[in-house]
Amino acid sequence: MNSADTAFVLFSAALVMLMTPGLALFYGGMVRSKNVLGTIMQNFILLGVVGVQWALFGYSLAFGPDIGGIIGNLDWLGLNGVGFEPFKSYSETIPHQTFMIYQMMFAIITPALITGAWAERMKFSTFLVFMILWATLVYDPVAHWVWGDGGWLKGMGALDFAGGTVVHINAGIAALAAALVMGPRKGYAGYGNGVEAFIPHNLPMTVLGAALLWFGWFGFNAGSALASGALASSAFTATHLATCAAVLSWIGAEWLLRGKPTTLGAASGAVAGLVAITPAAGYVGPMSAIIIGLGAGIVCYLAVLAKVKLGYDDSLDVVGVHCVGGIWGALATGLFASKAINPAGGDGLFFGNPQQLVIQALAVGVTLVFSFVVSWILLKILDATMGLRVSAEEEVAGLDISEHQEAGYSI
Repeated sequence: MNSADTAFVLFSAALVMLMTPGLALFYGGMVRSKNVLGTIMQNFILLGVVGVQWALFGYSLAFGPDIGGIIGNLDWLGLNGVGFEPFKSYSETIPHQTFMIYQMMFAIITPALITGAWAERMKFSTFLVFMILWATLVYDPVAHWVWGDGGWLKGMGALDFAGGTVVHINAGIAALAAALVMGPRKGYAGYGNGVEAFIPHNLPMTVLGAALLWFGWFGFNAGSALASGALASSAFTATHLATCAAVLSWIGAEWLLRGKPTTLGAASGAVAGLVAITPAAGYVGPMSAIIIGLGAGIVCYLAVLAKVKLGYDDSLDVVGVHCVGGIWGALATGLFASKAINPAGGDGLFFGNPQQLVIQALAVGVTLVFSFVVSWILLKILDATMGLRVSAEEEVAGLDISEHQEAGYSI
């Protein structure tokens, strides 16, 4: 046991917890004013919903004793046996309970990312049921495959330092399923009557949210070293440099293609860079991180532009930023990973090991298919039983009033 490592991971857990309210502000500023509280609520409530699910059985499914490389068993139901001694398969220097609470914050923010896809149109009651089911049937198994002791993708050598596949691809492709099943917002691309402008109502709120995400992401990535040593320092540095580079490349692409750089573009570029470096943070050096960030800003910006041509309404660009950014980051890990940075990792293609890129591509493909299919099935079942969307009248009134009987701003 190491007190410094324990303090570092607990502080990192607090930083990751702050990311969920940060995401709420990031998303909340991008919707119309009549939906700001409904959007924030869908993020904030997951601290309670997934927090309890994780303690009751989610952690045991994701990280408990392995069943066939697919899922953890329920030996740790209700956190039974998750105490103050280290569980050495995960970390030898921090209490098992510290590792559990750190991983809880990842389990909370991952489904929260999906909420941007259906912003301004999903019923709150159905949202709650979907999130419990998705966390249990999608997030927990994928987390076990990649990070759990005995997980089959982990055993194959897939590298995901802090959640490129487990968090961002997983949530991003589920967001695509949600956007397709639910259909566009009333007035979007000619859907329904009375077209309304879909523009962010409060960009300063969005920028504040992006800043909180950037700040909290140091806990997300550096904290995944699970120790306050050199690897945490390397991951911290890589995280920051990739994000800096992505801000520049996003607004550069925007400036070139649209004629003006925007504040929303800078904030979105930052998040794209954070997403892309997440799987690679503990495996790549500073210059590789900058290249990954530069690529993320351009690729994610082009993916957001493609949404309009493809015709689906992913309200807040979860697919373009998190799914596409996560795919780029996971594959880039297979290009730029180096054992010189982390001997426990692997070398990528550019360091003499093309097999790592193949493994990364397999992990990406499996996550895309599994999460999309299960998410689609869950959404279809809930649509047939509970209904996914609020009524047209309630959507026009806004979710703040129709779902929560409150307003974000006094008039």
